[in-house]
Amino acid sequence: MYGKKRGHRRTGSQRLASLGEALVSGFFLALGLWLTIVLLRMPVLPEWRANHDFVQSTGVVTDKKVFSVEEGDHLRYRAGVQVRYSVGSEAREQWTYDIKFGSSYSLANDRPSRLALLEPFEKGHSYPVWYDPQSPDIVVLVRGYSGWLWSLLLVPAAFVLIGGAGIYHTLRNWGKSAEHLAAARQLAARLELLEDAVPANKDFPNVPRDANLTNSPGTRLNYRLPINTTAGWKLAAAVAVSLLWNGIIIGFVALAVRHWLLGTIDWGLLAFIVPFLAIDLWLVRHLVRRVLHATGIGPTQLEISDHPWFPGRHYDLFLTQAGLATLEFLDVDLVCEEQATYVQGTDTRTERCHTYQRRAFRREAFDIPQGLPFEQQCRIEVPVSAMHSFRADHNEVRWKFVVRGQAAGWPPFEREFPIIVYPHPTAPRSRLPSPSAVAKPQADLAADR
Repeated sequence: MYGKKRGHRRTGSQRLASLGEALVSGFFLALGLWLTIVLLRMPVLPEWRANHDFVQSTGVVTDKKVFSVEEGDHLRYRAGVQVRYSVGSEAREQWTYDIKFGSSYSLANDRPSRLALLEPFEKGHSYPVWYDPQSPDIVVLVRGYSGWLWSLLLVPAAFVLIGGAGIYHTLRNWGKSAEHLAAARQLAARLELLEDAVPANKDFPNVPRDANLTNSPGTRLNYRLPINTTAGWKLAAAVAVSLLWNGIIIGFVALAVRHWLLGTIDWGLLAFIVPFLAIDLWLVRHLVRRVLHATGIGPTQLEISDHPWFPGRHYDLFLTQAGLATLEFLDVDLVCEEQATYVQGTDTRTERCHTYQRRAFRREAFDIPQGLPFEQQCRIEVPVSAMHSFRADHNEVRWKFVVRGQAAGWPPFEREFPIIVYPHPTAPRSRLPSPSAVAKPQADLAADR
């Protein structure tokens, strides 16, 4: 909405983007606060006051009956009890039942259910009553809570949470430079609980740690590579958003259904729900696609023979692909990706490109039988001129294995397994390639295939 994307590069105004995020978050926050006020003015707050602030007294039942109320072509019914009670030395008499008496929430479509509410009360008998000390004419004979009304508070709470978190995030990052944000991300990464506490190799401070690559033994080779968890986080986020949004929708639908059961149709509420239902259908469709994409194909595992990796050396690779499916193809590529983040004017740009890609394995048109995963072992060489793994504030060089495939009747899938390439142990520090060095020309990719 505020820029354009060309390949891995996105351009646009960061301030305009932040302003757009603030407006969207402000809308959700304002909507949540407005819904909270509306619900509190309904019997939610009066119910709480009736159960905590009202003063107890003794009332005598002088009459009871079921009132009929015309609503369009229908009759609806309300149970009422006339009680005589005293406030100090002053006697008062009112028709009442509970705090919802007189509102549409006390009406029902059937008369017998209202008569059943009156059975416990007899004329001339005394019963405890509670009156409002601020308005003594407001009195109740029955106290309690309507659970469905209080559950509706989850709807505005969700909006307030979304809007408030969005505004906090926008204000926290507003006007921050790319350097400041990069430093904050690095600090957060250092404080991550799952991060290894051992300091990095002092000889290579800009080489990422490899503890996470060697802490899981393989079944055939020495180490099992961890899979990139980006797809898993995206799926978890889709599940959380879908659950939150469906909870909001259920609250609105429950309110609309209650109006319908009471014999009325709130057209304004229905018009308000329609766009939310449209968004909900899109979210559910998006979630189903992600779930099918994640579960339709079995797990992929990669094992390596040794670590650390150095340029110019050969290493064994063992692939395991599970799942009952017919695969049209399955590829394993060794990829080097370079990322650069820089500021141009008021814009922050991030560009990524593959500086090296070599096919390690390819298989076409084969079946994976049930209970027998597909297995393949191959050998691959890290090129002599390869740039080692590198991480700095504005530049990063990543090495990874990319497994791509497609099963019959399913969309293509792609899974990444990061690895770390160290500088060659015999290479002088002054002769190490720079982060912008290309490990292998892209033209070699066609020859590899």
